[in-house]
Amino acid sequence: MTLHRFFVEPGAVASEPFALPSSIERQVRSVLRLRTGDRIVLLTGDGNEMLCRLDGDRCVVEERRPAPGEPAHRLTVFQALLRGDALETVIQRGTELGVAAFTLVVTERCVAREISARRLDRLRAIGREAAEQSERGIVPPIEGPVPLREALAPGSVLLFERHDGARLGALDPPGAVVIGPEGGFSPAEVLAAEQAGAQLAWLGPRILRSETVAPAAAAVILSRTGDFA
Repeated sequence: MTLHRFFVEPGAVASEPFALPSSIERQVRSVLRLRTGDRIVLLTGDGNEMLCRLDGDRCVVEERRPAPGEPAHRLTVFQALLRGDALETVIQRGTELGVAAFTLVVTERCVAREISARRLDRLRAIGREAAEQSERGIVPPIEGPVPLREALAPGSVLLFERHDGARLGALDPPGAVVIGPEGGFSPAEVLAAEQAGAQLAWLGPRILRSETVAPAAAAVILSRTGDFA
């Protein structure tokens, strides 16, 4: 039987046994129709999980353990704002692959210049659902948008599709990767990245869709660290 996974607030599971958290009660009772004796997995976002058995209106903890899908390498993706629903793909696929955090960035060539609070909430909900599905132990935070200069730092990697230097897979796995919008980075932004101590790299000769770059980069980096594939 499938074990359904839910992120809950730590305060809702502070004592044992505890009441079924109200934030998931409808999903558990009305949608999934789970009953006494069924088991669920609850997560509080600290990288661990609790295997719980439903006992009436209560949850009985049977086991506490590390979440199996949480990678050791902590990768932050700095993603330029994209048009339409492309950011949803970035967040969903990146979370599934193991990205630890996302920061949205505004660059010179961004068509979208801002993001509404409602859309940001939507992205966070997508990240939460993807984290539950992929057996993550945390929900990656999604912050921003911030100016590009705040994403540039020594040790980060800026992906530049017309760059003819190192491929991303040949570098030591970075802690942060910076990804541009549909039109890429301007020459001035590439220069600023170099001056800030960021490395330049590319993924290869094929030009990817904007929403494909972050998941591809995450797969490359996390495969090098043993956290994927």
